[in-house]
Amino acid sequence: MSATTTAYATDALPDGTVDAVVIGGGAAGLNGALMLARSRRSVVVIDSGTPRNAPAEGVHGLLGLDGTPPAELYGRGREEVRRYGGLIVSGEVSAAEHADPSADGDLRFTVTLADGRALTARRLLVATGLRDVLPELPGLAEHWGHSVVHCPYCHGWEVRDEPIGVLATGPASVHHALLFRQLTDDLVYFTHGTELDDDTRARFAARAIRVIDAPVEEVLGDGSGGIRGVRLADGRVVDRRVLAVATTLVARTEGLAGLGLPMEELPGGGRRFTSGTAGATDVPGVWVAGNVTDPIAQVGASAAAGALAGAHVNALLAVADTDAAVAALAPAGTSATA
Repeated sequence: MSATTTAYATDALPDGTVDAVVIGGGAAGLNGALMLARSRRSVVVIDSGTPRNAPAEGVHGLLGLDGTPPAELYGRGREEVRRYGGLIVSGEVSAAEHADPSADGDLRFTVTLADGRALTARRLLVATGLRDVLPELPGLAEHWGHSVVHCPYCHGWEVRDEPIGVLATGPASVHHALLFRQLTDDLVYFTHGTELDDDTRARFAARAIRVIDAPVEEVLGDGSGGIRGVRLADGRVVDRRVLAVATTLVARTEGLAGLGLPMEELPGGGRRFTSGTAGATDVPGVWVAGNVTDPIAQVGASAAAGALAGAHVNALLAVADTDAAVAALAPAGTSATA
């Protein structure tokens, strides 16, 4: 799915080298930038303004901020980062690459934007998020984030007691159905060409989940922005007000190939960047946080991961700063550790 673009005020790119560039201005990126800015690090967030959850009416499951519209949440986040001296630049990254290290051997990266502007950073935090890929089905995409949902924790309460259909996309959809059954007594599982074994059918029957094996041909709108049901390949129409779909989760990697970050395939399709402690990657100087590495993380978990990564970036920069200071004081021709 292509995300809705959000416009906002943008800062000018700074001259010289900054401590960190954060690529992506969602929950993970902004919280990482906040930690860095509060540590008096020069930090620039590059954000395209296309958050994954832009179609949603509110962010849920986030203590103290439940129901806050995504645009409002990110707007607050941008102002908080700016409050501590961080910069928010609207733009898309076309290339992020290794650059020659500094004279004292510290790492350097060049980040180039789609409009040709560029800046140099000592460290990078990649928080570009992911893209939800929906099945190719007429009428499905236009209702994404409203009558077509994917997460019972993000949207479940809002669709409780509605006639819900689960459009199967693979084995994960079975568990999806059990979660949505908690929210409604009227649940239909559309196998839509996927396999469903006898044991699962029996478990569904025990929970009064109706199974329909005929392929779904079209999602039908109700004329007021919602859906009224689905049309099957055999011509039947099954009334539904909500469809739950497990999407294919694909990390947003545009412009990042030059970093050589390792990736892995996800069960059922999709890809993510691999990471270790605090979002550190196998590429020195580069961290990842949020859905780009943890596809199922909600906003709160993504923000927490960004904060942890930002703190880790600052900690290692502090070590690098100290190493450089010690080396600068060493007599010429001697080792700082001699």
